[in-house]
Amino acid sequence: MKVFCGRANPTTGSVEWLEEDEHYDYHQEIARSSYADMLHDKDRVFKPMAEAAVKIVEKNGFTDKIKIINKHSTEVTVGPDGDMPCRANILITELFDTELIGEGALPSYEHAHRHLVQEKCEAVPHRATVYAQLVESRRMWSWNKLFPVRVHTSCGEQVIVPPSDLERCPGAPSVCDIQLNQVSSADFTILSDVLPMFSVDFSKQVSSSAACHSRQFEPLASGSAQVVLSWWDIEMDPEGKIKCSMAPFWAHSDPEELQWRDHWMQCVYFLPQEEPVVQGSSLHLVAHHDDYCVWYSLQRTSPGKNGRVHPARPVCDCQAHLLWNRPRFGEINDQDRTDQYIQALRTVLKPDSVCLCVSDGSLLSLLAHHLGAEQVFTVESSAASQRLMRKIFKTNHLEDKINIIEKRPELLTSADLEGKKISLLLGEPFFTTSLLPWHNLYFWYVRTAVDQHLGPGAVVMPQTASLHAVVVEFRDLWRIRSPCGDCEGFDVHIMDDMIQRALDFRESKEAEPHPLWEYPCRCLSEPQQILTFDFRQPVPPHLVRAEGSIELRRPGRSHGAVLWMEYHLTPDSTVSTGLLKSAEDKGDCCWNPHCKQAVYFFTTTDPKVPLDGPQTVSYTVEFHPHTGDITMDFSLSDTPDDGH
Repeated sequence: MKVFCGRANPTTGSVEWLEEDEHYDYHQEIARSSYADMLHDKDRVFKPMAEAAVKIVEKNGFTDKIKIINKHSTEVTVGPDGDMPCRANILITELFDTELIGEGALPSYEHAHRHLVQEKCEAVPHRATVYAQLVESRRMWSWNKLFPVRVHTSCGEQVIVPPSDLERCPGAPSVCDIQLNQVSSADFTILSDVLPMFSVDFSKQVSSSAACHSRQFEPLASGSAQVVLSWWDIEMDPEGKIKCSMAPFWAHSDPEELQWRDHWMQCVYFLPQEEPVVQGSSLHLVAHHDDYCVWYSLQRTSPGKNGRVHPARPVCDCQAHLLWNRPRFGEINDQDRTDQYIQALRTVLKPDSVCLCVSDGSLLSLLAHHLGAEQVFTVESSAASQRLMRKIFKTNHLEDKINIIEKRPELLTSADLEGKKISLLLGEPFFTTSLLPWHNLYFWYVRTAVDQHLGPGAVVMPQTASLHAVVVEFRDLWRIRSPCGDCEGFDVHIMDDMIQRALDFRESKEAEPHPLWEYPCRCLSEPQQILTFDFRQPVPPHLVRAEGSIELRRPGRSHGAVLWMEYHLTPDSTVSTGLLKSAEDKGDCCWNPHCKQAVYFFTTTDPKVPLDGPQTVSYTVEFHPHTGDITMDFSLSDTPDDGH
């Protein structure tokens, strides 16, 4: 049976209906779930999906001893006619996420103790403890707040300042989970020791009610308290002899034995406001939580005294955190990147320039105004971007200087532009609907749609773009797409087979987005330009195809190809969303930290691929103008390519 799935095309902007197999959603879930990574985690307790569990039980001859109940635990009944004949005396679970409680662990445990297990049961895991460390970090703080943007003009320096409600806003309510081990120690200053904030004993009654836990401490250094780094560990047994820790390397008991994980990472929490701290003074770090979320506050006295009100869960009320995700905040706050756009704008702007800016919530329109454009229009198609940009313009006294057009750019009319022709079409390009690097080619489709509104000799910036690729060896990321074989004595070949079938599904053969600054890798080839796109011309009607091969110049295991876009603002100015500099002798990669790159995993993801293996990678990449899709196929070759 076939089903039709509707989706908004992130590249063309149109709504499409695609015919898919009836198992489409199922295969999607498996292929994108990183179950393989979870199976590689040797000191983790895991519960396979019900279907796989049934097959494993059958294969190992335990059907008379193990009963699979395909229900949520809160729906399980106990009694003669229930799912379980009596209450259990051992509770084995895996309900945790990076934040520990974000998958509903507390209410699930609470229900289990009340309805499913005996009063003096034993739980595996037995106990969890959440830890926190207060730091100052301009880099991480830039993921949550908008910094002043400096623009050097012929009339002096102009400063674009954030609205006051954005400065006061506590930020997005969701946790920022990252591979904290990949954040350089130079990017933060430690202000406190590692503090155990609270523990949960899973063998006793658990409460999902809101609570707070305070820890008094003396700052190790003076500075600005901005960020709380947090993680947890679990003790599998009552004596705490078997422990599984999420601690980053500097807080881990045995850094040499650090287990790589992608399903559980570390948490970054932002304080509502940065606060000055003085070394040696007494402060209280407070962890607050409800049934699903954790957040932190810094207080001068112990919470609860003098009728103090506990801070509510942070919720964005400034619109910015609804429009910009954390990498986007970092990108906008990157002054070097802004200066690159400023230098490029100086070369194309004229005193009589009429500019149209097409990006979601971009500051390009303010840059164009400050650099002398006669008139500036900006298209903001979402309600969130309209409200945010109006506030930014008002704060900077530009509400009468920059015109916001509240519609999709494809629907622009001459009246929207006050009868004027556009002499400069601008884009970063950045659009909130983009997932893969080439989805921002939506700018090209907009350029095509507004062709009639461009005046003679109109300039488009960026002028062109190019798709690049490099073959890499990942230190760890290959694990999320690799069957695990034998896993510490468990017969998980059925699970392997299930994952492999999902990985063979069409969707998983496409590239997928990953923030590679968090996932170290080595370049085995030189970067290679695959396709080019000329924004000075409309989107062509015909398919664009590239075939070729990439020569491997360094020994290593070819786990996949990484693809990214480069935007050529002018002939002399290029912005890369991928590699920021050429690989060194060892091939270590430096990736743009504000963007996700596309990873195409090769079929052979086994870490035992010979180091002196394939010498070339052949590729076919096609751009389909009608759909905006880029399809690709990469294959490993066993012999060196002769260049033909």
